[in-house]
Amino acid sequence: MSLKSKVESNIKDAMRAKDQDKLRALRAIKSLILLEETSGNSTGDLSEDEELKLLTKAAKQRREAAEIFHAQGREDLAAKEEAELVFIEEFMPRQLTEEEVKAKLETIIAQVGASSPADMGKVMGVATKELAGQADGKVVAGLVRSLLAK
Repeated sequence: MSLKSKVESNIKDAMRAKDQDKLRALRAIKSLILLEETSGNSTGDLSEDEELKLLTKAAKQRREAAEIFHAQGREDLAAKEEAELVFIEEFMPRQLTEEEVKAKLETIIAQVGASSPADMGKVMGVATKELAGQADGKVVAGLVRSLLAK
């Protein structure tokens, strides 16, 4: 079952349950899917990688918006963003813990043969592909930097 059909099914359920936060998040995902499908560089149906990129982008937007709202003291708006984030993350693969990410990065560093911070680009290229949707890019970059600095 594609992401689009799962989202449409969940939209119907959210409408029946009158769950506004879930409905808002699902409509945002559907909007992103439709925009990507109708863009000039798309063939119509999205691949799993493209769907994952859309979800990652939506989740990142919600996280950043919530941080900004917290910084400005707008807890009501931050709560809305965080509620939407919960529903978006339901469609994403399980997020790895920092220890799991670190273990995977150590194997990637060994595969690539990286030994200094100058090799960060090589490691990040492989790591972003292997950890797509499973870990935040900032966390991965920070761990790679610390592992290569040793």
